[in-house]
Amino acid sequence: MIRYALLCAKEHEFDGWFPSSAGFEAQAASGEVRCPVCGSAEVRKALMAPGLGRGTKKGAKRNETPVVPAQKLNMMMLALRKHVEENYDYVGDKFAEEARRIHYGEADQREIYGEATLDEARDLIDEGVEVAPLPIVPPVRAN
Repeated sequence: MIRYALLCAKEHEFDGWFPSSAGFEAQAASGEVRCPVCGSAEVRKALMAPGLGRGTKKGAKRNETPVVPAQKLNMMMLALRKHVEENYDYVGDKFAEEARRIHYGEADQREIYGEATLDEARDLIDEGVEVAPLPIVPPVRAN
């Protein structure tokens, strides 16, 4: 993985992780890389200093999970939500009913998303139906 410091058209700074330089180029060209502040898909790499000779910070544990900045987390949630919305079937408020039908073989196997109440989600989990909530992505701020 490679980390890039990125800038959008409005000069908002944020980071992104990519499998390679070509991976960044492909994702940026297809509009998948978006500014977590304003939502702009017009993104470019910023100048960065190499992270040479950086050891573990004093007092930090070697395998400690780093804290993810809010903007980076927001960008990841936006990407997840976009992937689901573009690749899964939307079933609206019939989610619990359709998830059961798929689970019990009464409907074709496919990826779905929609709305369910907390009680419906709990009941699905109790029945062994695999469900997961989609992240709620804060609205994009215009700066």
